[in-house]
Amino acid sequence: MSANSGPAAPSRRKRLLSPDRYYTSVHAIDLDELRSSGVRGLLLDLDNTLLPRDTNVVPDELVAWAARVREHGFKACLVSNNWHGRVHAVAVTLGFELVDKAIKPLPFAFRRALERTHTPASETAVIGDQLFTDILGGNLMGMRTLMVEPLSRTDLPHTLILRRLEARLMRGRLPDA
Repeated sequence: MSANSGPAAPSRRKRLLSPDRYYTSVHAIDLDELRSSGVRGLLLDLDNTLLPRDTNVVPDELVAWAARVREHGFKACLVSNNWHGRVHAVAVTLGFELVDKAIKPLPFAFRRALERTHTPASETAVIGDQLFTDILGGNLMGMRTLMVEPLSRTDLPHTLILRRLEARLMRGRLPDA
């Protein structure tokens, strides 16, 4: 574990709400390092992880990043609590599988995503911006969890409340990159 990824959690409860790694954005994740560590599948959140919430335009930089994900041999699947047509369009643009209406952190959508990537949980990483959905869900499933800083400070009212709790839990933790 790297110096910035935090100490080993003293209790199971704390571990469930702690990402294995923490980054400024998906672009800061070292895909070579991730692949060499045995990860073959990526389950990715959409809103505020890959795109700011309610943004419909997929920037060229993100399309290029998605191409690098595929070039590294990762099987990727968007796992989103969102259900609007936008998530389908983004999945197609990025060339990723999709599980929408996920109800994260419940395990059902994560299991469907593992089926779509054909990867076991032990070889899969969840990448997201929220402790109580992405990170908790991935940790409950026994996957590696990579948290990124949210792309936007605007969000749904209930998410903004959870962000306050996240800030307390992540206090003092600096991104790895």
